[in-house]
Amino acid sequence: MPDAALKDLLEGNQRYVSGNMENRDLNAQISATTNGQFPKAVILACIDSRVPVEYIFDQGVGDVFVARVAGNIEDKDLLGSMEYGVAVAGSKVLMVMGHENCGAVKSAIKQVDVGSINVDNLLAQIEPAIQNVEGERNYKDKAYFDHVIKENVSQTIADIRKNSHILSNLEKEGKVKIVGAYYSLTDGKVTLLDEHNHDHGHSHDHDHKH
Repeated sequence: MPDAALKDLLEGNQRYVSGNMENRDLNAQISATTNGQFPKAVILACIDSRVPVEYIFDQGVGDVFVARVAGNIEDKDLLGSMEYGVAVAGSKVLMVMGHENCGAVKSAIKQVDVGSINVDNLLAQIEPAIQNVEGERNYKDKAYFDHVIKENVSQTIADIRKNSHILSNLEKEGKVKIVGAYYSLTDGKVTLLDEHNHDHGHSHDHDHKH
C-alpha cells in the first residue's frame, strides 16, 4: 500500500510536468468527501506560493493532507498533524518536500534579522542543516544552496523519526513510507531524495515549549 500510494503521487507529478492533468469533477468530489476522507499521503511542504502541492501531484479534493510551514521544518504542532493524518486517518505516505530557491532556507543562510523572535526561532531550526553542509555560507552558490535545501529535508525527516515514536514505529512496521523530496521551480518535477547521501548525525534542537 505505501509503495502504491507513492507511485500514484509520482505518476501525478509526471502528468503535471507534461501538462496532461486529469479532468476532475471537483463539485462531485466535494460532495463525496463531505462525510469522510481517506487521503493517501501527508505532504509537509513550504508555504511558498510557487509550490501548489495538490497541483504538483495532480490530486483532487480528499486525496492528500497538506501541511505547510516556511522551510518545511518539523515542530510539535506539525508532528501532531502528521500523526493524525497517518495514525488516525490512515495515510500511507509521509513526504517532506523542499523546493528550489527556498526563501526560508536562503534567509537562514543569510542570517536575516527582521526583528522578530518568531522568525528567529523558525530560521534557527534550519541552522543544523547549514552546519551539516560543507562549503562557504553563500546562497548565491547554486550547488551549495540546493545542498542545504536537501539537507534540511533530511534533517526534518530525522527529527520526525526522533520525536514521533508513532510515526517511526509505523515506518518500521512497513505501514507507512517516510520519504524526502525536492521540487524544481524550473520544470515542476519532483525528485525523491536518497537519504543515504545525507548525514543524519545532527537533528534540530527544538524546544517544544509554547
